[in-house]
Amino acid sequence: MKPTATIVGGGVIGLSLAWELARRTYDVTIVDRDRAGHATSWAAVGILPPANFDTATDPLDRLRGYSHQLFPEWAEMLQQSTNVDTGFRRCGGWYLADTPGERAAMIGMTAYWNDLEIQCEQVDLADVAWREKAISKWTLGRKDLSAWWTPDECQVRSPDFLSALKLACLKRGVKVVDQFEVRELNERPGHVSILGQREGSENFDEINADVLVVCAGPWTGKIAAGLNLEESIVPIRGQVLMFKSDSPPLGAVVNVGNRYLVSRDDGHTLVGSCEEEVGWQLGTTDAVLDRLRRFAKDVCPELNNATEVKSWSGLRPMTFDGFPMIGPVPDMQRVFVASGHYRSGIHLAPATAVALADAMTGQSGAIDLQPFSVGKQQTKHTP
Repeated sequence: MKPTATIVGGGVIGLSLAWELARRTYDVTIVDRDRAGHATSWAAVGILPPANFDTATDPLDRLRGYSHQLFPEWAEMLQQSTNVDTGFRRCGGWYLADTPGERAAMIGMTAYWNDLEIQCEQVDLADVAWREKAISKWTLGRKDLSAWWTPDECQVRSPDFLSALKLACLKRGVKVVDQFEVRELNERPGHVSILGQREGSENFDEINADVLVVCAGPWTGKIAAGLNLEESIVPIRGQVLMFKSDSPPLGAVVNVGNRYLVSRDDGHTLVGSCEEEVGWQLGTTDAVLDRLRRFAKDVCPELNNATEVKSWSGLRPMTFDGFPMIGPVPDMQRVFVASGHYRSGIHLAPATAVALADAMTGQSGAIDLQPFSVGKQQTKHTP
């Protein structure tokens, strides 16, 4: 018989792991409190900063580098399997700094990237203006602006990446149960079970499997008290604004400090972002959207003639040390966690899925998961 796995959470991490396990002959069931392929992952813009697995030594850099290495292969496999273009593009990225703090940060980042043999070089503003004509008016003639170019920055269209993952999972026989609220988790000899309730139902359903993985993003700490992860993740809200032009105004990702503009092939341009500690409150605010709107139209005046399509928000899962949790839950044999990827869930999904699947199947993998251990994030209860 095939080994069985239940995955709680159908975001990009859960779907990626389900696809990876299904390709390793697991019989997989995904349960999601809403709909698989939505929530935080759907809200992500999908910027994939440059990374180099071969030279990285820091654990998070190695995870990012491994995922960066896997992404082109995954995008190709998903397109072949589902005929869905995920929007994966190696478009390059501009990093612009117009404050002393941003400039100092980029000088440090450039030196760090160069140590990792990641190409990033400071360039003249005239070069930026010539290659990105839509932002030439904002860049030329400014003495307070500095610019850097990195060719290995990529982007992926998050909703399409999620759609492709979900369809690929279904084609592999993965069962998806939407609108299922987990109420209880129990590990017993030989299997692990979850007890939950479907929306609109008064009855409880039990789902059993050989192993269970919690991939519930910011909601991970709410899944079961026995995991001791109630205080492991802080939800951080981000807001995004979208415009539509007849053609894409920008060829590469434009980063200005912690703000960015990303143009898609179909003429949509996404503008973000912010970091707000507002608990579990979703939704956009006029003040933040107005700041993003002014920023976008100042940097890229062509957007004054674009249509403002929509805006949205998402809750990012932030851990106290910035490292995601990937691995087994201490004192449990059949329960694992993959969560807390903060702003990098899309980017880190392939490596997380492969590394955790390796660990679950007893294979020696490319990533040492010890630095991402779940135990250090657990709440320590005293008698």
